[in-house]
Amino acid sequence: MQIRLRLGAMMFLEYFIWGAWYVTVGTWLASSLHFTGQQIGLAAGTTAVGAMIAPFFVGLIADKLFATQRVLAGLHLLGGILLFLASQQIVFSAIYPLLLLYCLCFMPTLALTNSLAFRQMTDPKLEFGPIRVLGTAGWITAGLLVGTLRLEATSRPLQLAAALSILMALYCLTLPDTPPLAREGRFSLSSIFPREAIALLRERSMAVFAIASFLICIPLQFYYAFTNLFLNESGVHNAAGKMTGGQMSELFCMLLIPWFFRRLGVKYMLVAGMSAWVLRYLLFAYGNADSKVWMFWLGILLHGICYDFFFVTGQIYIDRKASHALRAAAQGLITFITYGAGMFVGSWLSGAVVERYTTTSATGLPVHSWQSIWIVAASASAAVLVLFLVTFTDKENSPVTAAESAGATPIEAPL
Repeated sequence: MQIRLRLGAMMFLEYFIWGAWYVTVGTWLASSLHFTGQQIGLAAGTTAVGAMIAPFFVGLIADKLFATQRVLAGLHLLGGILLFLASQQIVFSAIYPLLLLYCLCFMPTLALTNSLAFRQMTDPKLEFGPIRVLGTAGWITAGLLVGTLRLEATSRPLQLAAALSILMALYCLTLPDTPPLAREGRFSLSSIFPREAIALLRERSMAVFAIASFLICIPLQFYYAFTNLFLNESGVHNAAGKMTGGQMSELFCMLLIPWFFRRLGVKYMLVAGMSAWVLRYLLFAYGNADSKVWMFWLGILLHGICYDFFFVTGQIYIDRKASHALRAAAQGLITFITYGAGMFVGSWLSGAVVERYTTTSATGLPVHSWQSIWIVAASASAAVLVLFLVTFTDKENSPVTAAESAGATPIEAPL
């Protein structure tokens, strides 16, 4: 129980740090520093670059050279310094490289905290869920705190995350020793993404799934990068706090996955997730902060279906398709494709779209045509949905048992 509490505290701090700055960084950059949509999108996309680099970093440093808890401490200490320096800047040319360097430090810690937790468990299928859920609790707590204190348009969330990063660095040094397991042998690309894992993409259903996962992450970045700014500009009070409703619904929908899996199977679970994305963006496009504020609320609460029904279902699907020896590598490959490459392209494209539908008011402030922006995001999501619906067929598309779906490990980001 003591170990579980210590690991739970680690997860809480890990995701509190991320949730404290990532949700509102676009609002700070737009409202206080008046950055362009393209610049905001690129800043939000620094996490995607970190996600692409993380597998190589973890495979070289944590797996072969140093104890995991020491790597975590070093990364969080350096990250805290970088994030604080970023909060002091006012020009894009200074903020962007600091955020990029910070994300290169932070994103590997998502996998490392999971790895450390698994190494300290006797039965991860039973023990990991209750520990990992404290990470989502940390994200929710950060959002409620930032929103209640009205810090969304300031650099304070970055400074809060920086302070917690340094605290996390100190805390990591108290965690159980977790030495590297693979000191022998050379590091190579094949040790991160084995040829057998890449070969899974030769199967038609896996290839379609991978392509759809990449494409759907492009409109997904509209939500992550610009929703908080949109809600604030629309007049929603405590937008960061209200956005935590998405994580709350995520926890609820996680409980529903076994029930829906038995009735829908893989394909239509994935279709339901993508359909919810289309609906969410349409609700944002036609809602308002007055009589139609319920549309904003529903769009936020749909996040549980958007996230769980697609990403968690996709993880279970990969777990079924890959052999036991290749499951970790296959999951890492899909994470690279989605949270790395897909969201990187999405950060650039979402910024370009926001820039396209931005005008300047008489006072010189930017004015966003949010309805047009969300319609573009909805249209892109709908196009991927139709493509997936007509091309994806899974010969093993039988409903999954409750035991299989309940045993799946949630993916890293509580977004």
